[in-house]
Amino acid sequence: MQKTWKHARHLRTFATDAERLLWHHLRGRQLGEYKFRRQYPVAGYIVDFVCVSARLAIELDGGQHLDATIYDAKRTQLIEAHGYQVLRFWNDDVLLRTTDVLEKIWRLLHET
Repeated sequence: MQKTWKHARHLRTFATDAERLLWHHLRGRQLGEYKFRRQYPVAGYIVDFVCVSARLAIELDGGQHLDATIYDAKRTQLIEAHGYQVLRFWNDDVLLRTTDVLEKIWRLLHET
């Protein structure tokens, strides 16, 4: 478990541009009472962002995920088996359509 947390810390340090941008909008309870964490272990994986109270995991996908659809589907299935809903966004969507991404997250948080 210690190794997982160490790896999560490493990922936080070397975040992508899309991760930094989305974190800027999620941190500090900017979406109401919802507290988000970044690079957080869930179901043996490290998810990009998670709101534990809403059981919501957010994953950002770059070009490398085009070749990893089977792996991503399995990962999503296991995270969902632990009671989380998984939202996936392409990095380009976060970078170019940030408002749309935030609105989708907001709507989902308020549906639950």
